[in-house]
Order: sequence, then C-alpha cells, then structure tokens
Amino acid sequence: MANVMDTLRARGFIKQTVYEEELYELLGRESTRFYTGFDPTADSLHVGHFMQLVAMKHMQDAGHTPIILIGGGTAMVGDPTGRTDMRSMMTKETIAYHVECFKKQMSKFLRFEGENAAIIVNNADWLLNLNYIDFLRDIGANFSVNKMLTAECFKARMERGLSFLEFNYMLMQAYDFLVLNQKYGCSLELGGDDQWSNILAGADLIRRKERRPAYAMTFRLLTTSEGKKMGKTQKGAIWLDENKTSPYEFYQYWRNTNDADVETCLKLLTFLPLGEIEELCRFKDERINLAKERLAFELTKMVHGEEKAERARSEARGAFAGEGEMPEKAISSAKTVLEALVETGLCKSNGEARRLVEQGGVAVDGEKVTDFNAPLPEGNFTLFKGKKVRIKVVRV
Repeated sequence: MANVMDTLRARGFIKQTVYEEELYELLGRESTRFYTGFDPTADSLHVGHFMQLVAMKHMQDAGHTPIILIGGGTAMVGDPTGRTDMRSMMTKETIAYHVECFKKQMSKFLRFEGENAAIIVNNADWLLNLNYIDFLRDIGANFSVNKMLTAECFKARMERGLSFLEFNYMLMQAYDFLVLNQKYGCSLELGGDDQWSNILAGADLIRRKERRPAYAMTFRLLTTSEGKKMGKTQKGAIWLDENKTSPYEFYQYWRNTNDADVETCLKLLTFLPLGEIEELCRFKDERINLAKERLAFELTKMVHGEEKAERARSEARGAFAGEGEMPEKAISSAKTVLEALVETGLCKSNGEARRLVEQGGVAVDGEKVTDFNAPLPEGNFTLFKGKKVRIKVVRV
C-alpha cells in the first residue's frame, strides 16, 4: 500500500501530527479508519470545506475508510473556534435537512459504496441523550481546566466572554473521537489546523481510557500568500451549491486567483500530477493565466461536472478574452440600473446594488454608472460588476 502521508506532504497539506512515526507506519501497513467533522450550519458546503474533502479523497484512494461526522449534537452548542460571538443553535429538523444536502455534495468527492466506502454518522445519536453526571465523571475527569484555557480556540473568546455552554465543546469533540474509536475502530482524526487543540484532546482521551493508539493530523488552512482565508468575496462565501454560487461565479473565483497562490491551490485542491503542476506554473508572466484557467476548470468540473465547467470556461473567455459566449441574463421589467442589478442576480438586494454603484463598481456598455436610478439603454447591453464580472443583458 502506498503511503498517503507522502502524498499529503508532497502536496503541502500536513501542518501538525502526533506520534508521527507510528502514524506513518500504520498508514503504510493497513487500511485505517479516520474521521473528519462537519458542522451542519448551512444547507451547503463551501470552499472552506473543499480542502478537507480533497484530503479525504486522497486517503480513501489510498485504501483508508473515511468516517464523516456530522455535528448534529455539537451544532446545538456551537464551536467557539475562530469566533468572537456565540453561534446560534438550530433545530433537529434543520440539521437533518443539511445532512442530506452535504451527502449529495460529498458524493462528488467520496465513494459511499464498495470497498472502504465512506460512512456518515451524526453525533446527535450519542450526545443528545447523555447523562450529564455520568459524562462529567467518565469524561470530564480526564480534562484539566488550566490546560484547556491555554487552547487557541478559547483564547479568542476570553476577552469577550466564553460561555460554559461553549466551554464544553472540546469535551464533546474529544468524546466523539472516543465513541468512533469504540464503535468503528476509528484511530485517526483529521481537520484544519485551527482545530488542533480539540483533535489532540480526543487522541489523548482514547489513549487514557482505552489504552489504544490514536492519532491526530491537521492540515494547513486554505489561505492566500498574504494570510487571508480563501473562499469569500464581497457577496459572501463561495458555496458548492450552484443555487448559492453559480458555476460561472465559482469558475471566475478561481480564475482570478492571485499569481502567487496558483501553484499552492493546484497542489491542494486538484489531483493533477505534481510534475504537470510544476510545468503549468513555471512561468511567472502572463502565461500564468493558463494555470489559473486550468485551476478554475478542474475545480468547477469536480463540483459541477464537466459540461457546466466547459460552459463556464466558454462564458469567461467570451466575457474577457473575446472568445466563446459571454454569459447572458434576461430581464423583463427592469428600467433602472439598480433594478437590472437585482433582476439579473448580480446583487441580492436593492441595498447591495446601491452600495455597489456608490463605490464605483458598476458600468453599462463600458461606461461607469454614478446614479443607481439611471435609465437602461434601449435593447440589449453589457452590464459590468467590478473588473471581474460582466454579462450580456437581453430584454424579453
């Protein structure tokens, strides 16, 4: 069996591990069950989840079995990691709907049938009916409050106030790992590096209580070369659901990746051979645009299928390179620029459209618009949103 850690290292995934030599030997010796957690806080995955799914696919392709843990129980508490406020809590019905949406999207990355098929579990099954006293005696006794308060996931909340509800999150995530170890023989948890404290707590808990090996591995976060998180625009998150982020918008997001980040994204988010990536990124002049286009196409194909990826590429070339077809939107009632922005879907609301015009981000047929109530041209026209989005608007 090829050792998947070599693949993950070569492509730049791995940030931290524990008992690294033991883990390397295990992954090279036998099929291993591992898990990654996903909070069902929306009805779609977003770009922030992308890297985890790609890493899980590398693991599954190497013969290991993914366990997808949906945080139906922990979502009713809220993870304080990276937050300065408290997460809102959701109903069981909302969480169940989100789980179904996740599985549909994850099936584009992972196999749910056949050998080492992915398994989906929901921690609500064991968390919601816990006896609190038993939990404190059995699990809480293994945790030091002093040590917990040094964890990064709590530090950010200490100044603003950390609720006792959220303070329990680390115990519950560690307990998840313990339950998965007991029920499924899971011995490895994967996650983003901002989850290191929580993941390590689970591995420690298993080693204390079960006297069995357990391992933790975190991946670098998907950030730009400037250290900013990738996957968000002025409109918000880049979603994998095409009803939230269209294939064209998804394609354009990756097509406009900064030059300095293209090679990293190709290594982390695609399955192209490293030699091919190196060749694509060999030039640092305008030829890097070929690598950007390949990145955008590969990721759009992975999420939305080849046909929609081809169409998005054609529309992008039509809009910005004079090739192919420019993306087209129809309007029936819009009379002003503001109304056109909303009816075409370039803006979600009148307020967003007004702000965009006031910030100088809108043009009609190449002319910047300064009045959001300006009348539209007669007939068809080209509507520009910023420098990176333009569409052909037709009247029906």
